[in-house]
Amino acid sequence: MKPVIAITLGDFNGVGPEIALKAAANPVVRKLCTPFLVGPLNILEHVQKQFKIRLRLQKAVSPWRSASATPVLDVGDGLWADIQYGRPTKASGRNAGVAIEKAVELCTGGRASAMVTAPVSKEGLNMAGYSFPGQTEMVALLSRSQRVAMMLVSRTMRVGLVTIHTALRNAADAISQEKILEKVSIVHEALLHNFHVQKPAIAVLALNPHAGEQGLIGKEELEIIIPAVQSMQKLGLPVQGPFSADAFFGTGNYKRYDAIVAMYHDQGLIPLKMSSFGKGVNFSAGLKIIRTSPDHGTAYDIAGTGKANITSMVEAIKLAVDFTKNHD
Repeated sequence: MKPVIAITLGDFNGVGPEIALKAAANPVVRKLCTPFLVGPLNILEHVQKQFKIRLRLQKAVSPWRSASATPVLDVGDGLWADIQYGRPTKASGRNAGVAIEKAVELCTGGRASAMVTAPVSKEGLNMAGYSFPGQTEMVALLSRSQRVAMMLVSRTMRVGLVTIHTALRNAADAISQEKILEKVSIVHEALLHNFHVQKPAIAVLALNPHAGEQGLIGKEELEIIIPAVQSMQKLGLPVQGPFSADAFFGTGNYKRYDAIVAMYHDQGLIPLKMSSFGKGVNFSAGLKIIRTSPDHGTAYDIAGTGKANITSMVEAIKLAVDFTKNHD
């Protein structure tokens, strides 16, 4: 049987419902899995009609038996919520948050094999009372997963992050030997078990320019990152570094490694998105459940225009399906 993939609608004032519906209607996706949409049914029906998406939607009632309709787990709040394209609202944040909660329940309860989350607004989630810096942290807590590493995956590179949604001024203080070891270990496990890389090679990036210049431009390399790399090597982990980030990407050195662990968000994701924007996938490695998402945000600037590109969403679904094949 094809795996059931729970797909959340994201922020309904952005492109989330559009790309979720278009992906669910995509022949490639339907051949690989059974899409299970999670969000307010009336919002999804409105967007479906607005963009003339050929898809039969039906409110899901357990047990689900229809082979012709696409099931929707109706989260309900949208019945009283107006779509206001281009900006987050308390209602859009509330619907996005409840959809995430319900999708996690589908996965932990065995009704879905994986979840794929459409983009949300962190501002909208916070307006609705969800005090999480991002979906990664929210899904980790809801699924009772003690370990998680955010990874962005493209055809050219895989990037894991030590710090995720952290203000840049706080990133250096958030880095520790223990955290680097934890994130590298999760990335290593993902390479082995999710990506089926038999002998993975992992590169660790420095924090400071020129890898700190022996302490002249910051001491994090000498005091934290180098000792962490050395201790991981003693444990047998296939890690090298720390590498100066600009030269590492600029010279193409990244091509020699199966994954890269960056110290902070933009350090690793700018080069990945420059080479693969709209085609990459966000993967939450280390979770007890499988969760992926597109590599872009709510795209408020084009919300409601019908111009949203579904490539990244389709890739996220395809990767989630692939991971279900060997998930315990």
